[in-house]
Amino acid sequence: MATILDFLLSAAGLIGAFALLLGAVVFVHEFGHFFVARICGVKVEVFSIGMGPELFGRTDRHGARWRLSAIPMGGYVRFAGDRNGASVPDVDALEAMPEAERRLTLAGQPLATRAAIVAAGPLASILAAIVVLAGLAYVYGDRILSPRVDAVVAGSPAEQAGFAPGDVVESVNGRAVASFDDIVDIVALRPGETLSVVVTRDGRPLTLVATPALTTVDTPMGPQRVGRLGLAANATSVRIVYPGPIGAIRSGFADSWRIVTATGEYLSRVVVGRSAPDQLAGPVRIAKMSGAAASLGPGAFIKLAAILSLSLGLMNLLPIPMLDGGHLLFYALEAARGRPLSRRIQDMALRLGAAAVVSLMVFVTINDIRSQLPG
Repeated sequence: MATILDFLLSAAGLIGAFALLLGAVVFVHEFGHFFVARICGVKVEVFSIGMGPELFGRTDRHGARWRLSAIPMGGYVRFAGDRNGASVPDVDALEAMPEAERRLTLAGQPLATRAAIVAAGPLASILAAIVVLAGLAYVYGDRILSPRVDAVVAGSPAEQAGFAPGDVVESVNGRAVASFDDIVDIVALRPGETLSVVVTRDGRPLTLVATPALTTVDTPMGPQRVGRLGLAANATSVRIVYPGPIGAIRSGFADSWRIVTATGEYLSRVVVGRSAPDQLAGPVRIAKMSGAAASLGPGAFIKLAAILSLSLGLMNLLPIPMLDGGHLLFYALEAARGRPLSRRIQDMALRLGAAAVVSLMVFVTINDIRSQLPG
């Protein structure tokens, strides 16, 4: 009985942490659309956190229905004149509208206004991530683990390459490192690749050549396959640097850029076949991560929210129909051509975009399930 109760409590905690995390991230994104639309005089009909049937909601004095929906995946803002929450215009309804009513719709706005409303969601997600990461740096400080090698694992690629305790790593493949975490991040993406590592030994620079081994490590998302050299740092050599307000802002931008470049590098390596796509996380692993982060304390949980917010903003800027970036692509083509794409072409593109998004969701969910299976 105790085991069953523990399982139910842990499952409830995991679901609760996931719902809170995803709800906050989605709210910020959708509020970006909502806020700019209100400023521009566009009528908002629905602001939904989640998809599917409404669980509960309320209607504000402007007529917008704020709702929490049954499926805790994503959310949407539906504007007047839209066919659905993906901002697809209801052409027949728009043609039948009086001019005064049509001016309140998204489709009835000038091109620049439509683009601003659509771009506001991803920009809100990205800006929120930068602000949160800056706040975390200001409150908790920046953790800097010295890039000094404390130990070399016997039989590891590092030992074979000639690393020695006391070496200070200066760069990996030409990329300067400021902390041991930088080394881990660079090496993790490059199992089986030959790396040129510059170290300082006894005050002199020395170049070593090493090939990271593919290693399975346990993470909050489950087992992951990454590159490892076999270097160990001294955990006591951590410095906590507390930046001032300006320094915290710089840190927020720097952390965001680091996440963006690492994500972009991984995805580009997946595209060219140099990294496995099985590390892409879906809802199952994100739920597991949210539970693990919540157990570590508010700082870890908030940082995970910032990372997901940044990822959501960047993903939505991809030029895929159904995503914000797809709408922006349509608007760019409209600006270049002087008229919008035909309804038939837009509908076809939206169907292809929807198929691509659903396929990606299925793929990452299968990845998640596989990652949790033994062996």
